[in-house]
Amino acid sequence: MKKIFFKLTFLVIALAFNSCSQEGIDGDVSSLNSITSGNFDKIFDVSNDNSGLVRITPLGEGVSKSVVSLGHGTDEPTTVFPGGSVSHNYPEGNYTVTIQSFDLAGNSTTNTYPLQIVYRAPENLSINANVAGNDVTISATADYANGFLVYYGDVANETPTSMAVGQTLPVHTYASAGNYTVTVVALSGGAATTTETVNILIYNPYSLPITYEDPYQNYGIGGTFGGVNVSKVANPFPGGINTSANVWQYTKTNGAAWWSGTWTPLAPPNGTPINIDNGSKVKVMVYATEAGKKLNVELEQGSNGVSNQILKVPVPVANQWTEIEFDFGALGIPAGTTFRQLVFRYNDLSDGLGEVIYIDNVTQSN
Repeated sequence: MKKIFFKLTFLVIALAFNSCSQEGIDGDVSSLNSITSGNFDKIFDVSNDNSGLVRITPLGEGVSKSVVSLGHGTDEPTTVFPGGSVSHNYPEGNYTVTIQSFDLAGNSTTNTYPLQIVYRAPENLSINANVAGNDVTISATADYANGFLVYYGDVANETPTSMAVGQTLPVHTYASAGNYTVTVVALSGGAATTTETVNILIYNPYSLPITYEDPYQNYGIGGTFGGVNVSKVANPFPGGINTSANVWQYTKTNGAAWWSGTWTPLAPPNGTPINIDNGSKVKVMVYATEAGKKLNVELEQGSNGVSNQILKVPVPVANQWTEIEFDFGALGIPAGTTFRQLVFRYNDLSDGLGEVIYIDNVTQSN
């Protein structure tokens, strides 16, 4: 009796299982349709770093495998098993991704999903411009940039120079002094861009004559030592032999060292050395409030081992513009000697008392 009951029970269970299996095989593919275009965010994981990388993860209940067509490029459809995904880098644009889902019995359903890739505009664009004389080198950084375009601003209808991320462009040489605007465009890889500019002032090489009137001359090049202050100012006493608009104000402040002064480099690429063959005399216009104190003109860093050459001449008159001549021809400087630095010092017999003098029109002649 017990054996008969066991056989009947097994038969009922087997029929029930067979009935359920047949129903699934015959046509119930509703589970395969459980993921639709409304589940976009669950299927696509889109990067935001302008790489265009998209991870595609097929979803759906009862799915044994999925075949994914990327909608871009020539890659064959990719088979993805449950829990898996496929990744692809898309350029900016609109695509249609097709996913064909299969159940265990081989039934399938196909869904399509629109995919729009929009690259973000680069952020935190920073330009580095390194200027030496008439030469400039450009580099730039920006978050989410795929490259850059550089405009140097020195020609009309300029064709930009391409620059890769992490690259420093070769030297660009400006033909003449001037104020130029360098424009850098950071590229996203798509339509979005970010633009920044930087102004570059190209100076004429510092050389004699020195007039303090050239807008493209860096009169602040070099420096001071021992407590002296200098600056280019409007001529406070125009008249007589000097009616120029601008002059150089030299202040030997209270307590400035007796040896204090200024130094101006005349070395390439920012300057032109003084060649003694172009004239042994240096002339300087000076305005001082007292006569008798001496102005030093010193030629330094001579070529061919020539030592520093120093001349001291007293200011002959007070409260008017006067021209002082420094004749280096008497010092026996060899022909062809050049000097790469010009130094001015005033009253090197004592520390500063707050004296203020004005210097202008430094020239070289025979």
